[in-house]
Amino acid sequence: MNIFKADLLRGKLDLVEDIGCTQLKEVIDLYIKYAHANLRSIDTAERIAKRFSEIWGNKQLKDITPKEIEKYKLTRSKTVWHTKIDNGKEIPQYVSAATINRELNVLSKIFSIAVSNGMLRENPLKHVKKLPVKNKIERHLTPEEELRMYKVCDNNFSFLDITEEAQDRLKIKCANKYSYLKPILTIALNTGMRKSEILNLTWDCINFETNEITVLCTKNSKKNIIPMNHKVKTVLSEKYKSEYQNKFVFTNPETGNKYVDFKKAFKTVCELANVDKLRFHDLRHTAGTRMASCNVPLPTVKEILNHASINTTMRYVHTMREQKEEALEILSNYV
Repeated sequence: MNIFKADLLRGKLDLVEDIGCTQLKEVIDLYIKYAHANLRSIDTAERIAKRFSEIWGNKQLKDITPKEIEKYKLTRSKTVWHTKIDNGKEIPQYVSAATINRELNVLSKIFSIAVSNGMLRENPLKHVKKLPVKNKIERHLTPEEELRMYKVCDNNFSFLDITEEAQDRLKIKCANKYSYLKPILTIALNTGMRKSEILNLTWDCINFETNEITVLCTKNSKKNIIPMNHKVKTVLSEKYKSEYQNKFVFTNPETGNKYVDFKKAFKTVCELANVDKLRFHDLRHTAGTRMASCNVPLPTVKEILNHASINTTMRYVHTMREQKEEALEILSNYV
């Protein structure tokens, strides 16, 4: 009995001030306020938080144990989010380990807020391991693939080996749905900017007199100033003439708000252009590789891509090495 009293006085037992009895949804409300004040990817953070609110919102914090979270990991890893058709066969695409880990990061922050506010003793995520993630191979866009993607954005399918009648059907079906992607692709390939940085661009970040883009919403929260080459300046100048009244450079004409994402449209453009296994982020790698292959000094590439460390930029040296080896093999087989 004396031991019980001592533990109670030291606050070791959850009987003190009902520690752990707060419902998760109350902490999620605090997290969403935190996200709006501190995070760049607010939409993603809020979406993930609301997912947990739907699952465990009415549960008390103490009831969401590491065991419960492990069950969530297992269930999510078996969840099919998309079905891919390959040679007439349906191939289920499961929620990736990287996606699940991002969700766990949000949940961990939610519990950290609970701990900081005295609602819980310990973050249960301390006892939950992240899923192993397979590193994806970096894909670089070829000039030929780039031109085909631009043609799809222009509703031009003349490069396809199909009849004129089939081309006309495609033009009617697409009806310039993807024209808005063309300037986005141009900027990505000519600046190396990330998707979020492009979508968060506002017109007051574009200076046509100094030919500079000031990127504010960067991954490392460090302001980045990128000079505009003639391609970027041309597409932005043309866009400014008709859309200068909007706050954001890329605004959805149907909603009047900035684009949240264009994953589905990008995927469709890739499929129509016969560009296989390309992620939007690969355009950033393509820009870096092209600069490095043209002997742009790596410190300059680092500054343009706004890498925190030169070690990140060094990956493009490996690409140059491969190109050099291929070039020398061509020489060895010349005669």
